[in-house]
Amino acid sequence: MIIAIPNYQSFIMKLILLLACCFSLCPASAQPTLVKQAIITTTTNVIAPEEEDIQSLQNPQGPGGMNFRNMMDGETKFTTYLKDGMVKTVIKSEMGRSTIYRDQDKKLTTTLIEMMGNKMGFYITDEEQVEMKRKMDSTIKARRSKDTTAVQAAPQTEIPAEISPAGESKKIAGYHCTKAYLINTRLLGIKDTINIWYTTEIKIQNILSTGGLQAFGGMMGNMGVNLSGLDKIDGFVMRYEANMRNRRRMEVEVTKIDLTKNIDEKEFTIPKDVEVKPMKEMQNMFGSQFRRGN
Repeated sequence: MIIAIPNYQSFIMKLILLLACCFSLCPASAQPTLVKQAIITTTTNVIAPEEEDIQSLQNPQGPGGMNFRNMMDGETKFTTYLKDGMVKTVIKSEMGRSTIYRDQDKKLTTTLIEMMGNKMGFYITDEEQVEMKRKMDSTIKARRSKDTTAVQAAPQTEIPAEISPAGESKKIAGYHCTKAYLINTRLLGIKDTINIWYTTEIKIQNILSTGGLQAFGGMMGNMGVNLSGLDKIDGFVMRYEANMRNRRRMEVEVTKIDLTKNIDEKEFTIPKDVEVKPMKEMQNMFGSQFRRGN
């Protein structure tokens, strides 16, 4: 009796081909597609606590009788235009309309504000923003050191933001998204946790997220929402939910991403009917009004 033994090399080759077919059918962890041109629509909702201090709302704290505590309450619509190194975000709410231009190549952010019939604009470089933050941190530190009633914390090294998976997923604006917790550590070890939903299908050039405080070019950090660490996400954040320090809650969600419409370069031209001043001048103007109000 003769037993036929299959050719060893032929057998190994067939096994390799079979395994290759099996692996090709498994979902691959593909890199997100880098997007360099897009129109992104976002909705932001700032939800006030059910029991609000009416007296505090009736005592204006800002220039022109504006109360900064509730200036962002309600729904705000954001439309972001991206083309290569240029980004423009148009913000519309009951308070008015603002437009933020970002020139990534020049590292320059220009903000135009239209409110109560008035138009104003200011610009600031990345270097100036860093210096402004350094001065603010130094001022806060000096005040704390003089306050004998405050708890004096020991010097603390900066703790990197953490991204912790939440084990949930859902579709947002047609994209498969995964939930995670963005955790930042403040002074005295207090942790701030923000719920984020992100997609790994796309990564948008020069933009980590839109809407909410992200659209203000880092100028609204004093609202108490720390979004540091979003650069660790290999994808794009489609939604986030955060508690603000003024007892409010912010919910931001992308509602549409258009990758097909061509964007004219004129979209990023700053209108000539608005006088745009350096941020330092705007600070001095608002600062004097705050002092008069006090």
